[in-house]
Amino acid sequence: MSQETGRVHSHIENNIGYVTFFHPQSNSLPGQVLRDLAAAIEAMGTNDEARVIILQSEGEKAFCAGASFDELIAIDDHATGTYFFSGFAGVINAMRKAPKFVIARVQGKAVGGGVGLASAADYTFAVSGAAVKLSELAVGIGPFVVGPAVERKVGKSAFTQMTIDATTFHSAEWAKEKGLYAHLYNTVEEMDAAINTLATKLSSSNPEAMSMLKKIMWEGTENWDELLIERAGMSGKLVLSDFTRNAIQKFKSAAK
Repeated sequence: MSQETGRVHSHIENNIGYVTFFHPQSNSLPGQVLRDLAAAIEAMGTNDEARVIILQSEGEKAFCAGASFDELIAIDDHATGTYFFSGFAGVINAMRKAPKFVIARVQGKAVGGGVGLASAADYTFAVSGAAVKLSELAVGIGPFVVGPAVERKVGKSAFTQMTIDATTFHSAEWAKEKGLYAHLYNTVEEMDAAINTLATKLSSSNPEAMSMLKKIMWEGTENWDELLIERAGMSGKLVLSDFTRNAIQKFKSAAK
């Protein structure tokens, strides 16, 4: 993919698989990036050379700004909307079903779908500035697709708080307290050193044991293949409303 539309790339080093995404608009996620990201995670999951997967984004600022507003505003029918939001379902399910632990590296703020990615990881590292926000309701939709992953990680109460107070960032410390982040670090360098230490340990651990543990950890989510697509249809319907279109335009104008 070109730099203008975003990109996903992956590589393996010392039995550690790295999947990295980028978009010039704060690492937001248009549909093609979502599909490429899901495919990259699935491929890494079946590659015997990779024993553990690290999910990360490029840059030093935002980890992920969530859905691409440009693509949202261009959606003009329910089928297209459902297809777009099913991209988030694809990534979350790829992370869930990968027979390897997925470690997320959160180097900055996570919004909307970005919170979903951080939640769907099996183990998430972050810096102290990595605040989180579920902004979907503020633009007339809701965190329907990412909701199950977020709620599974932080619990219903914290998920409800984030969903209702859709314009407020919750601090990284709050996110760690709720279980979204396993560790916080003052600098990216400190975080990367810690990630490398854990990933190196996992890369020499028993692959069969880790795969079996992963299945146990995700017990009860077997219906997500269908559930998340159903949820994508909810967002696909709401994104067509005048309320949502006007709200997105206001957000885009404010961001200029």
